[in-house]
Amino acid sequence: MANESSPPLRGIIVQLRQAVPLVLFFLLLTNPDSLQAQSDVSNPFLPAGVVEEGWPAVRGRHFDAHSPEIHIADTWPAAGPPVLWVKELGQGYSAFVAEGDRVYTQGQNLQGQYVYCLDARSGKEIWKYWYDWPYELAGVYPGPRATPTLIEGRLLFAAPSGLLGCLDAATGKLLWSRNLVSEFKGDGGTGFGYACSPVVVDQLVIMPVGGPDASMVALHLQDGKTAWQAGSQPASYTPAMPITRNGRKLVVGYLENALVLHDLKTGELLLEHELSDGYDEHSSWPLYREPYLWIAAPFRAGSQLFEIPSEFEKDTRLKNIWRSRILSNDVLSSVLVGDQIYGFDIFDQQSKTQRPSRGKFRCINFLTGDELWEQGSGRPERSNNDTSDEIGQAGIIVADDKLIMLNERGELILLRINPTECEILARCSVLSGELTWTPPILHRGCVYIRNQSRAACIYVGKPELLPRQQQTFRVDEIPQEQYVDWAGQILSIEPEYAFDLPSNVWLWNWFFWSAGLLLASLLLALIPASLVRVEHRLLTWTVCYRTLAFLCGALGTTWISAWTREFVFTWPLCLYIAFDAVMAVVQFRRSRQRSRWRDYLPLLVFVGITTFYFLLCRRLSLVFEWAFLAGPIGALLPGLLDAQLPKEKFSGIGFSALLKLVTYAGFYGSGIVVFWLKY
Repeated sequence: MANESSPPLRGIIVQLRQAVPLVLFFLLLTNPDSLQAQSDVSNPFLPAGVVEEGWPAVRGRHFDAHSPEIHIADTWPAAGPPVLWVKELGQGYSAFVAEGDRVYTQGQNLQGQYVYCLDARSGKEIWKYWYDWPYELAGVYPGPRATPTLIEGRLLFAAPSGLLGCLDAATGKLLWSRNLVSEFKGDGGTGFGYACSPVVVDQLVIMPVGGPDASMVALHLQDGKTAWQAGSQPASYTPAMPITRNGRKLVVGYLENALVLHDLKTGELLLEHELSDGYDEHSSWPLYREPYLWIAAPFRAGSQLFEIPSEFEKDTRLKNIWRSRILSNDVLSSVLVGDQIYGFDIFDQQSKTQRPSRGKFRCINFLTGDELWEQGSGRPERSNNDTSDEIGQAGIIVADDKLIMLNERGELILLRINPTECEILARCSVLSGELTWTPPILHRGCVYIRNQSRAACIYVGKPELLPRQQQTFRVDEIPQEQYVDWAGQILSIEPEYAFDLPSNVWLWNWFFWSAGLLLASLLLALIPASLVRVEHRLLTWTVCYRTLAFLCGALGTTWISAWTREFVFTWPLCLYIAFDAVMAVVQFRRSRQRSRWRDYLPLLVFVGITTFYFLLCRRLSLVFEWAFLAGPIGALLPGLLDAQLPKEKFSGIGFSALLKLVTYAGFYGSGIVVFWLKY
């Protein structure tokens, strides 16, 4: 009997052995939490039982810049923390998002704007997706502004043009796209390019648009079709923020002139709280702890705390708990930790692209607005005081009882969370030489940062947790460029708002000062001209007045502004002097003696000066002053007339000087015409 039953028994045992792996696999599939828990064993930066969330959106999983990661190093060696990789990424303000072994961001080069997928540990490109031509390639704020969002294997991105796209996160294949600005006529609040990062909640993609009956828009994640649209307030640059009040899911819109609340599911506008009139802008994220909502604004407007009602009726309003001039936020947001807010209080009207922002880093009480401590000099406006030891304006991560920050100067700073004092644990320069407004992210013990040219992955975990096989190098081995505050050296007085058109009073004032400098140069040049022989007087006078006028035009913006305590722009005079030399070539051409350097050198110098002028204006955020590059149009006819006057002798030089003043008036006037036509 035993021998007869053995073969069937062995067969059953074999079948059971084969079935066990299938059963276990089925159990893992039906219990994804257990599958995730297995993967978390390899992530030593998460507490036991915590499921890895990655960093799927610009402010993390919960839109508050908090990370559950632990085992962050308490300090760094003098050479800085280990660097895993540094990569050229090009222009853009998009932060990274991360999931598993991949990170994603946006950027642009000469060929266009791209979404990048990189290997998190090596920085190697896995795929990239081209979606548009470069945006403001030579402008003040070049490149994409928004940060992508990861959700359920999909990657959503927003472009400065208003394009919203959805990609397969694994392959980079486009699944759907829509242009929100053009479809919903969202002109309000997008003057500097669309900057709202996608926010996804309950299969809905929530986007502030600012169009008629489309202040806020919700699209279905699956196909991009409109779920709802509501409100008519102009939008701004702060993304939508999901919150829960009394068990009800809501959407906060921090718009151009109002704070609004929508029902997440239906889009119903529940509350609209007016904040301002006319042009305004908001870029920083609100902070929420039920039932309180805190907002901060630029333009030295300070911050305020509201209480959101538990029920919404027709005349329901926000209750203002406190309002303070303390803690204005611009492009980088504050964080809430415990009962304290940590953030940079900007003293400038706006963040500047030409120098670090002026202000103080503060810690204030969330419920009262009282200041607990501050760090920084609080230097007055238009001061050139040294701020190298200040924290400055910085993007912030909250993790392991610490604040990990990347400031505008490219410094990585580690701060212990302490409501009683500012306790800096470590700091090092990582990406210096240019300003950055891109906030950092934290994923698996690594901080991912970038500026307008490069990106880097910095390991900030405890040294013993770094895998031995991981290749690293030191922070001090990254090629660093020293940041030079050219604005502080050149612009003794700055325009308060870089994007405000110069007033008519300013334009007339600039013209009279620069024309006065030209006239003084023409007259002063007569002195050395009278001291030389007659046949050399014309050449001496020409060389002297051009040299004097060019120097006066170059230095006048700095010196006259400092003297008058008002911004005076005299650089158009330098452009005119370079153009005047080109016009003189016409006179040389009338002569029988021809030489190549006389014909082409002035033109090459003019091209070089105009290029330098353009780049310097861009570097110093002198936005509208570029219009004076149109000067040759209005100066061409009087310049040609001046060039045709016989100048073999020094006689008639007075009429030539008068004609040069007229020519400069035409040169300057062309820039004014460009202002009127374009703006």
